[in-house]
Amino acid sequence: MPAFPQAVTVLRHRNFRLIWIGLLFSFIGSFMQNAALLWNVSLLVPADRKGLALGIVGLVRVVPIVIFSMISGVVADASDRRKLMLLTQSGSAIVALGLAWLAFSGNTSVWPVYALAALSSAVGAFDLPARQSLVPSLVPRHDLPNAISLNTIMQQTSQVLGPALGIFANVLMYLPMSWWVLRSRFTGHVRDGGPNFQRVSLFGAVRVLRDVAGQPVLISMVVLGGTSAFLIGSGIQPQMPEFATDLGVGDAGLGYGVLLAANAGGAVLGGILLESTRVLKVSVRGALLSTLVWASCLLGFALSSSYALSVVLLIGAGMANLAAQSTAQTLVQMLAPAQKRGRVLGVFNMASSGLRAGSGLTIGVVGGIIGIHYSLGLSAALVAVIVVGLTLFTAFAATAPNSASAPT
Repeated sequence: MPAFPQAVTVLRHRNFRLIWIGLLFSFIGSFMQNAALLWNVSLLVPADRKGLALGIVGLVRVVPIVIFSMISGVVADASDRRKLMLLTQSGSAIVALGLAWLAFSGNTSVWPVYALAALSSAVGAFDLPARQSLVPSLVPRHDLPNAISLNTIMQQTSQVLGPALGIFANVLMYLPMSWWVLRSRFTGHVRDGGPNFQRVSLFGAVRVLRDVAGQPVLISMVVLGGTSAFLIGSGIQPQMPEFATDLGVGDAGLGYGVLLAANAGGAVLGGILLESTRVLKVSVRGALLSTLVWASCLLGFALSSSYALSVVLLIGAGMANLAAQSTAQTLVQMLAPAQKRGRVLGVFNMASSGLRAGSGLTIGVVGGIIGIHYSLGLSAALVAVIVVGLTLFTAFAATAPNSASAPT
C-alpha cells in the first residue's frame, strides 16, 4: 500500500479515495454551472435590473433547500444512498444539459434559467445528506475528521477551478462520480449495521427536531451554522465589486480577481495546514473558536481601507471558516445516531445552507441603507456575540447531569 502524507492519510482507504476524486469532478461541475447560470441571467436582463435578477437566483435556490432538507434526510436514512446519489448525479447532469441548451438555442427569457436553478437546488438538497451520511461507511471513526476536512478543501478548490471551465465540460464532470456509484457495493449504511429501509414520512422528518433538541452540542452546532449562514453566509461575494471599488480597484482585473479568490484560497491553504499539523482537535471549543476568528477577520475586512490588509484578512477568514465548518460537521456526524444520521444532517444542512439566503438581507439590503461596510461589520459582531453565548450554553450544559458526552 502506498504511503500517504499525514494531511491526506484518509485517502489510503480505496473507496473513500475513489468517491473523493469523483466528488472533486462533480463539485467542479457544480461551480461551473453556477458561474454559467449567473452569466446567463446577466445577459438576459437589462443593465438596470441585473442586481434584482441575480438576487432572485439566490431566492429560487434557497426555497427548495428549505422545503426538502429535512425530508431528504429521511430519504437518505431509508434508502440505498449509493442509488440515491446516482439519481442526484444524473439529475445534475440533466440540469447542466438544459442550461447548455438554453445558452445556445437563442433563449431570451430568464424564467427557464430560474426553473433550472430551482431544480438544481432541489437535486442538491437530496444529494447532500446522502453524500455526507455515506462517508462514515467508508472510513474508520478515527479518520472521519480528516475525511470531512479533505471534502471541505475539495469543495473550496472546486470553487476556484469550476468557473474557469466551460458549460459542456460541466456535463462530463458528473460522470466519474456516477461511475463510482455504479461500481460500488456500498449502500452508505455498512458501518451502521445495514440499511434502515423504512417508510419515508413527513412526520419522521419533523420528529428528528425533538432528537436534536435533546443534545446541547447538536443544538449549538445547528444554531452556529444557521446564524453564521443568515448573518454572513454567502452575502459578501455579490457585494465584492463595491468593496473592491472602495479599496481602489477600478476595474474587473487582477486586483478584483484576487479579492474574489482570497477567501476560497485561504480555505484551501488552511485545510492543508490544519491537516498537516493537526493543531485543531475536533471539539465544541474548536468549532466556536474558529467561528470567532472568522467573524473577527470579516469585521477587520469591513473596517479596512488597505487593499493588502483586506486580502490577508479574507485569506484568514477562509482558513477559519474551513476549520469551523469541518469541525462542526464532524461533531454532527459523530453525535448523530447512525440510523438517523441522514435526518440530523438534513436539519444541520437546512440551517447552514438554507439560511444563507438571509445574508442577502443582512448584508445586501441593510448595506443599501447603512453601507455595506457597516452591514458586514454589524453582522460579524453579532456572530461574535452569538459565539460567546453558545460557549456559555455548552459550558453550562456540560455540567448538567445526564448531559450528552461530546468532545469539548
